Amino acid sequence: MRVRNRADARKRLENSPVVFLQPKDNKGKWREIFGNNNPIHLEIGSGKGKFIHTLAEKNPNINFIAMEAQPTVLTFLLDKVEETHRENLKLISGNAEDLLEYFADEEVDQLYLNFSDPWPKTRHEKRRLTYHTFLSRYEVILNGDKKIVQKTDNQGLFEYSLMSYAKYGYIFNKLSLDLTNSAYEEDNIHTEYEDKFIKKGNRIYMVEAIKVK
Repeated sequence: MRVRNRADARKRLENSPVVFLQPKDNKGKWREIFGNNNPIHLEIGSGKGKFIHTLAEKNPNINFIAMEAQPTVLTFLLDKVEETHRENLKLISGNAEDLLEYFADEEVDQLYLNFSDPWPKTRHEKRRLTYHTFLSRYEVILNGDKKIVQKTDNQGLFEYSLMSYAKYGYIFNKLSLDLTNSAYEEDNIHTEYEDKFIKKGNRIYMVEAIKVK
């Protein structure tokens, strides 16, 4: 997500008690940080955070972690958290490549991938967040029925992801080729990108993939 740079972004993140700029220091300690044993849900690439902040409001008995690589973008979510004082939402400045350094084995209960970069060129396949090396990382940190919920407007990425999940042993608990006009839409929480794409008339694809032990 490209946004105009905020000059004070880094300073704001450094001074916030809900932002973790060195998440490696907290590996295995996230429930201690939240102060409870509630499930932990992680969104990779949270953007400005409309989706995960709304989820946190609606689900106070779940702990949410938003991970975003771009500091300026993360400050927009920080704006929301500071305004509402959400105690069940923490923010990480980090990258998916380093997940195993941020989380202990089976420390996360559910994962969200919303409108990830499709990396359409074949030479960039390894960067897609549903490439098998990422799925292997998710398997390590996910607990129980390893659940990934993905939304995208990119048909190519969606088809690629379905094949990748299937090859890695996932089954599809929910699947929609047109989420906006499906029965799942009633409970669907939109992202900023999602609203933008719907206005353009783009179809939204969704899958809930589970790998049962």
